[in-house]
Amino acid sequence: MSEDMKIYLPSSPLPAPRTGVLTAFDPGTRTLEAGFQVAPPFKPIPVDIVFEKDVAIALRDGVTVHADIFRPVGPEKVPVIVAYSPYGKAQGTSPSVMGVFGLVGLSNSIVSGLEKFEGPDPAFWVEQGYAICNPDIRGVVDSDGDSVLWDRQDGRDAYDIIEWLAEQEWCTGKVGMSGTSYLAATQWFTGAEQPPHLAAINPWEGVSDVYRDLVMRGGMPDIGFGQQLQNGSFFGRNRRENIVAEVEQYPLINDLWANKIPDFERITVPAYVVASYSNTLHTAGTFRAWRRMASEQKWLRVHNSQEWPDYYDEDNQAELLQFFDRYLKDEQNDWDKTPRVRYSLLDLEGGDRVAIAADQFPPAEAHSTKYYLNGRTRTLDTAAPTDDVPTAYAAASNPNAVSFLTSFDVETVLVGYPKAHLFVEARDADDMDLFVLIQKLDAHGTPLEAFTTPNRSAIIHDLTDYGATILKYKGSDGRLRVSARNLDSALSTEEVPAHTFDVVEKLAPGQIVDIEIDLLPLGLVFYPGEQLRFVISARNLLGTMMPGIQEFVPANSGQHVIHTGGEHASYLQLPVQTR
Repeated sequence: MSEDMKIYLPSSPLPAPRTGVLTAFDPGTRTLEAGFQVAPPFKPIPVDIVFEKDVAIALRDGVTVHADIFRPVGPEKVPVIVAYSPYGKAQGTSPSVMGVFGLVGLSNSIVSGLEKFEGPDPAFWVEQGYAICNPDIRGVVDSDGDSVLWDRQDGRDAYDIIEWLAEQEWCTGKVGMSGTSYLAATQWFTGAEQPPHLAAINPWEGVSDVYRDLVMRGGMPDIGFGQQLQNGSFFGRNRRENIVAEVEQYPLINDLWANKIPDFERITVPAYVVASYSNTLHTAGTFRAWRRMASEQKWLRVHNSQEWPDYYDEDNQAELLQFFDRYLKDEQNDWDKTPRVRYSLLDLEGGDRVAIAADQFPPAEAHSTKYYLNGRTRTLDTAAPTDDVPTAYAAASNPNAVSFLTSFDVETVLVGYPKAHLFVEARDADDMDLFVLIQKLDAHGTPLEAFTTPNRSAIIHDLTDYGATILKYKGSDGRLRVSARNLDSALSTEEVPAHTFDVVEKLAPGQIVDIEIDLLPLGLVFYPGEQLRFVISARNLLGTMMPGIQEFVPANSGQHVIHTGGEHASYLQLPVQTR
């Protein structure tokens, strides 16, 4: 079983940079009066708040975890929102979290500091008549047990916390969940466990498959951020899961990795899902979960920035309040009139269009269109070349890539799921790590990019020239290790291929194989005269997801051959929206 397959290493106490003003273990109930300010950079709280600190909660296996609970003063019962993650429950005032706000260009004065990192701010929600529960989960800080990293165990533990909360005398019995990144991913696991008192979830960008999204995207062991997440979180007294060792021990999908994929078909709770095109860690997972979850009442909003500025935006908080009022307070407001899908279109020139209403994603007007690669002209065209013209590069050379162009005579919108269907061959090698990228070029042929955060400083330029893709959008990318090309017939669709990652199929000399690569969903506008460039390369074209993490080095050698035309008509499939 997967529990027996887990590998652990010793954890360690919460370090000073991760320690907040209220981190010290100090059980008890107190009242924070209106105007209370936890530290000078943060905003004062607007109302009196009952603060229950380090409340003990027993899980079904006897493990005790501790939570901080913030709730309104008075006898009226209220619903509660859970922020579930391995980040210390009092970490909102820590130097590390304050530094993250500074990195993206947010002022710490927009929050109270009582919030868990990436979670809902009690200062706002208590004023609106909600309680907030910030647990230190299994194995974290002062909680018992060994911690795990994005796992169905999280769903079971969150189930127990939710059901405990629902029984408290101050609670109406309605519980919701909210938060970004790790706090979003745990909501998929929790929803699949179907706690009776979980009334609504709000996943705001998060992975939904640890193998495919975090450590083995495209079948490549890219463990840079997984290592940072493992070693930079899960601080506690016992053990933490060693996901880096697990990748080395179990490179193919097995029970351990399957246990880190939620059972999407069991997620039936109302869900307001928020996504973006630009987060190379979260985008694929958020759209996957939204597609596959069984909830009849589910909404998707695709924004045009980065998750933290979007999550703490005042208008977006007000909208989230409307969603939770509908499902946690049973208010018959106008939430049900909200379009099921609202998507953005990026033009990377300062004219993004947001909140475009649709009944589905991709919108019904978007149709998959094949643009065939022409190795002779290096262009993309809707008609396939009659002759097979291969184009090649040496994996160790510069350039170690080939690209293809198409131009647009009229305004053209691409919105949906792109994919690449390629016929490839390896010479002097038995495998290929392939990276693909869709770029937008202006009328002069210059690649267009856009920052996703308010910070546009020189430091951000330095960080994003090559890497830190969560801070700057450069296009839709994908990747695949060719020996991992086996498609999952049950999960693949015409728009989105999915691979099983349970078998290795090395290439024989002279063997030409056809492969499908899923690229991140996109919403792009091309104006007359602008071009689309499709790049195929032996190296990671975008660099790292996050600043300062280890970059993946592909295992490439020999020559990569991309066949085009004739019997080997490689193509890029694009979601073109008709007028």
